[in-house]
Amino acid sequence: MLQIRKSQERGLGDHGWLKSRHSFSFAGYFDPNFMGFRSLRVINEDHVAPGRGFGKHPHRDMEIISYVVEGALEHADSMGNGSIVKPGDIQRMTAGTGVMHSEYNHSKKEPVHFLQIWIEPNQARLEPGYEQKTFTQEQKQDGWVLFASKDGREGSILIHQDVDLYGTILKQGEERTFIPAQERYTWIQVIKGSVELNGERLEAGDAAYTKESEALSISAKQTAELLLFDLS
Repeated sequence: MLQIRKSQERGLGDHGWLKSRHSFSFAGYFDPNFMGFRSLRVINEDHVAPGRGFGKHPHRDMEIISYVVEGALEHADSMGNGSIVKPGDIQRMTAGTGVMHSEYNHSKKEPVHFLQIWIEPNQARLEPGYEQKTFTQEQKQDGWVLFASKDGREGSILIHQDVDLYGTILKQGEERTFIPAQERYTWIQVIKGSVELNGERLEAGDAAYTKESEALSISAKQTAELLLFDLS
């Protein structure tokens, strides 16, 4: 049965320079009904003011994915990586035995809007790692694009968990379907625009999830961008 998670029902963190919506319990937000979904532990939708960001801080035993919607995110970590993450980029950091990293809005004038996603790995104490790839608008408009997977197939980034992360863009009036395999779970996050999913209207920030292998039929009411997590 399809369940809906409306945008305004998510946790809210407002720190002035940072406005964040939490799909699952995080920091000062706690909801026992939303502690995560299978191995998906965090989806934070962050808006960061120009020139501001998260100073150096530690992580461990987590797969951390950043997906920029608008603007640019400046990343640096204790593995020696430094990069600018822009719309179309997928960045994965395996925290494993422990890493330090920082994330700042690269612009001094414009805000940055991005999603930070945490996935619990299939084993603890992995060697820390980093990967970043770009997927074009044209690729996403052509159908479901595999951004991340457990085996890095189809040019996707590698994540250490049985999760396939897809993205797509639908123009107004376009339709997409997704049929998960048996015994799989699905979480869909609307990034931009408006869609109808199996008869349910979803706007930007809304999500839908199912614990059954039911076919998903999506129709764009406005040009829309989506992420889809196919989980074991």
